[in-house]
Amino acid sequence: MNYLSHGYRFFDQPLFLAGTIVPDWLSVVNRRVRARKRLVLPVVHNTKDEQVRQVGLGILQHHHDDDTFHRCEHFMQLESQLAAEFRQHMPDKFDHRPGFLGHIVVELMLDNTIAANHPTYLDRFYEAVGSVDAELVQAAVNQMSVRKTDKLAWFIGRFLQERFLYDYADDRGMFFRLNQVLTRVRLPHMPDSCLSVLAFARELLHVHGQQLLDVVESTPFSLPATES
Repeated sequence: MNYLSHGYRFFDQPLFLAGTIVPDWLSVVNRRVRARKRLVLPVVHNTKDEQVRQVGLGILQHHHDDDTFHRCEHFMQLESQLAAEFRQHMPDKFDHRPGFLGHIVVELMLDNTIAANHPTYLDRFYEAVGSVDAELVQAAVNQMSVRKTDKLAWFIGRFLQERFLYDYADDRGMFFRLNQVLTRVRLPHMPDSCLSVLAFARELLHVHGQQLLDVVESTPFSLPATES
């Protein structure tokens, strides 16, 4: 799942919402800084700081949603279908991009589907994130990870400035943002012919997106006493 898909249910809980974004922020800022469940749980259970607890609960919600989403049959079918479509444009059997893109395009297009169906959601999402103290989020995360970061608060500011989720609304914008992701993971950019796959993916998620959301919404998160 991606930013809006994780957070659209929590606009009225800004710190919790920020927590649902933290693992994705960290994957950009520093992939070696990880807010893992086994490290977050003790802090959530023991902290007397409710703000820190809300960030931690949001992180746990993120992991719960991802576990549910990635095991969902609808997701696996769409991921496989889109990977096969990308493979038509990247026929080298040693090319890792089709499988990678099949996975993330489902997630990014699901964000777009939510935004298209609910025109106020992106504004509300950014408003909620913008109301959060980025330094507080960074300090909370540093209590829940082995390695520390001094870049997260800065990146939250950049995230709010870029507002790149709005770019998902058209295929060229999505194409540009996906190529940025490919650069970050050190893979070559997509050929322009992949724009047709993005158009196809947009239609697929328009039809099947709600099924994916229904699976996540029908599997509520509950705080475990200890990590299972």
